[in-house]
Amino acid sequence: MKYSIIIPTLNEEKLLPKLLMQLTANELRNKFDIEIIVSDGGSSDKTVEIALSFADKVTVHHGADKQNIAAGRNEGVTFAAGDILIFLNADVRLPNTIKLFEFLENNFAGSEYLALTGKVKIFPEEEIIADKFYQFIYNSYFRVLNMIGIGMGRGECQVIKRKAFEAVNGFNEALAAGEDFDMYRRIRKNGKILYTGELCVFESPRRYRKIGYKAVTLSWLKNGFSVFLQNKSSSKEWEEVR
Repeated sequence: MKYSIIIPTLNEEKLLPKLLMQLTANELRNKFDIEIIVSDGGSSDKTVEIALSFADKVTVHHGADKQNIAAGRNEGVTFAAGDILIFLNADVRLPNTIKLFEFLENNFAGSEYLALTGKVKIFPEEEIIADKFYQFIYNSYFRVLNMIGIGMGRGECQVIKRKAFEAVNGFNEALAAGEDFDMYRRIRKNGKILYTGELCVFESPRRYRKIGYKAVTLSWLKNGFSVFLQNKSSSKEWEEVR
């Protein structure tokens, strides 16, 4: 089974190297058939230079009409050869890459599930009590959405079988935000999504620290309901936080 890891980027020179070093570890690459694709939306820092040092494929789409994360993910897929697509945000880390891919091999690759999602937590070294409480609530909420058949997978990490991705024509590039919810909502109409605690990623708390949990939650809810009810995001663009 071949896995294509697609990482959309925009000015991620600070956090991207740590993720790429995890994904290029010899133990992981020798055991699993993995390719790393960085899809850059026109970074002005050293993101592309870093990507070229680690990734198998790098695409830079300067001057594209839609410079958003949905477009970046779709662009990355055009270079992907894998049967399973793994979309990771550039500001995440994986607790244990070997265990993750062993789980995918044993419980997802040959299963009836079309997509997979799991927990998101804050970098352990930066986590505070408020983070633990908030992420517990949100992870539980997303789990319930999948249990009742709506479908949800946070954009920090989405694992999608290629056939399922192609069946829904990829991410909706008209959405500046909420594209992750929209993707899993459409996939769920075609089949099952697996939510598992075996999949967990750590994310940077930078957005919560700069904007605050209240503002982030309000934005997520507004965009989520807008996508669900009107098939469009309420935000015109997603603010870059670095």
